[in-house]
Amino acid sequence: MSRKDRAPMKKAERVGPLLKKVLGDRGMEDRLNRYQAWLIWDQVVGKQIAERARPLRFRQGILEVQVDHPVWMQQLQMLKPQILQKLNQQLPNANISDLFLRKAPTPYSNRVKGQKEPEVPKMELAELTDQEQREIEEMFATLHDTELQAEMKRVATLQKRLNKGRSNN
Repeated sequence: MSRKDRAPMKKAERVGPLLKKVLGDRGMEDRLNRYQAWLIWDQVVGKQIAERARPLRFRQGILEVQVDHPVWMQQLQMLKPQILQKLNQQLPNANISDLFLRKAPTPYSNRVKGQKEPEVPKMELAELTDQEQREIEEMFATLHDTELQAEMKRVATLQKRLNKGRSNN
């Protein structure tokens, strides 16, 4: 049918409702509901987490999320109930029952890795005693993931040095 043979449209339709109608007619409305999680992910988890964790796929009610670092996987594991609650509040028809966390690089990983960590002012850093270093070692000795263990030790050491430096000033 050529353009001149067609009746003029009274009002243009929005793409969202049109897409829902077309997919609904084909029995795919439930998929559309689930995959809206990609659209709201950044808003639900926040910018900091969104840079480290991205939805990957959806299978049998489980949203698989790729996370670029074990420390972030640990954090998300603890936040899983809150994230699920927020997702299901905003997408009640999506029926997301669980999150499965998978270690994999995210699109933002290279950018985050390429960034330098902010320098800590030297005046705020204090040296730790051997006893303080042993305490940190013991604190994380039970972690089996060596990468996670090293990162946790690094963060704890830095925090202890900062706290000690601030209390000395």
